[in-house]
Amino acid sequence: MAAKVLFFGDPGIDDSLAIMYGLLHPNIEIVGIVPSYGNVKQEQAVQNVAYILSLAGKRDIPIIAGAKGPLTGEFTPFYPEIHGAEGLGPIRPPDTLPTAELLNFDEIFKIIKRYENELYIVDVGRSTSLAIAFLLGGKLMNKVKGIYVMGGAFFVPGNVTAEAEANFYGDPIATNLVCEHAQNLAILPLNITMQALLTSDVVDQIDVHGTHNPFRQLIRHIFDYYYEFYKKSVPGIKGTPLHDVVALSAIVNPSIVQYAHRRVNVEMLGILKGVSVADFRAKPEKEPLETLDRIALRFDYEKFITEFIQVMTMGDVNR
Repeated sequence: MAAKVLFFGDPGIDDSLAIMYGLLHPNIEIVGIVPSYGNVKQEQAVQNVAYILSLAGKRDIPIIAGAKGPLTGEFTPFYPEIHGAEGLGPIRPPDTLPTAELLNFDEIFKIIKRYENELYIVDVGRSTSLAIAFLLGGKLMNKVKGIYVMGGAFFVPGNVTAEAEANFYGDPIATNLVCEHAQNLAILPLNITMQALLTSDVVDQIDVHGTHNPFRQLIRHIFDYYYEFYKKSVPGIKGTPLHDVVALSAIVNPSIVQYAHRRVNVEMLGILKGVSVADFRAKPEKEPLETLDRIALRFDYEKFITEFIQVMTMGDVNR
């Protein structure tokens, strides 16, 4: 049976690749998408989701209105040099694309009730919308099989400040709230997602063999755009990190990651804003089991990329 996924994100190139992967994967069923601000404004994120779903012929997947700004109340800068002006690199959703029909936020709770204890929540953007869902939904939010969050950085530099990762930095109040209230929380940090490289050779394979992939014509263009940024920001890097795909892949391919169980907190103020904190001493302070999160620290790239290629070349949105 396919894993049912409620997807929170801010597409964005890597978010969009994650959605494409999920739509093509034979063992994943995306049952709702909550686009929010982050890489682009919320309105643009909604249109990007609608465009991807239209290419896949999946207009029946609910699109739920996510947050337009962080709980911090701060101004959110956008970086078109990373994701492009519209969030898909050089690609712009066509003007003829109908305006997406947005469902009210309470659709999240209807989906959780519908698939109770079968559903996975995946959050690969700023956690504002997910935090609001916890504030409004309370204990219902933990009636799911697991919550997978892409974000944070442990033992490695950050990507927005020296120590903070962009999703956690973008709304640390929201992320800390999620870490405090979510049970069975898995965190996929930069430690491993920076290893999940999409290379030009892999894109070539998708070009040649992904004849049934409705996104094939987009992938080369958005990869080239994304890679130009990464070559400048991380000299010598051999591809572009598939940060957000890892969060989905870890659900259906659990052997690609190994976890440490620690309680995670996020610094909310000052020069350490957005920094993810956990006790990695040999004998950490004892915490109640229900407060421990799973932090992915080891990653099997070969298993991950082999399966990614298989999905992107042989997967079928009409399975």
